[in-house]
Amino acid sequence: MPFTRRALVLASVLSLMSGLGLAQDRGSRDEAKAMTEAAYAHIKKVGPEKAYSDFTHDKANWNKKDLYVMVYNNAAINQAHGANPKLVGKDMSNVRDVNGVNLIPDMIKAAAKGGGWVDYDWPDPVTQKVMPKSTYARKQPNGEGFVGVGVYR
Repeated sequence: MPFTRRALVLASVLSLMSGLGLAQDRGSRDEAKAMTEAAYAHIKKVGPEKAYSDFTHDKANWNKKDLYVMVYNNAAINQAHGANPKLVGKDMSNVRDVNGVNLIPDMIKAAAKGGGWVDYDWPDPVTQKVMPKSTYARKQPNGEGFVGVGVYR
């Protein structure tokens, strides 16, 4: 097999393997919901201030695969964000996806109904392509806003 053909075959195999690795690095809906429940329990155990700091800064314990915890109050102000600490303290009440879904207020509503999933489209941080995503949101222990974890579908 000529060199260029072998190089193309090798590149194709490596590309397929990296795609498989990416799929394995994706969290599932069950994992997202379980992480949300663990975050809820953590807030109850250590209190909001410590928990919010942990979710935002303790990547070893609170970022799994492509999953991370986010917390918002009833006014859609970010309290903690495991993927982007710069969002903490920001009003996210007007953030919409490409289809007009009003993300954070919709998650607050889902949490207020006893917890649930919100579907929307969001840029994948790895590929930069807009992809379907779902976030499981439930009220915080203090009854405020929500604690949630999202998963690409």
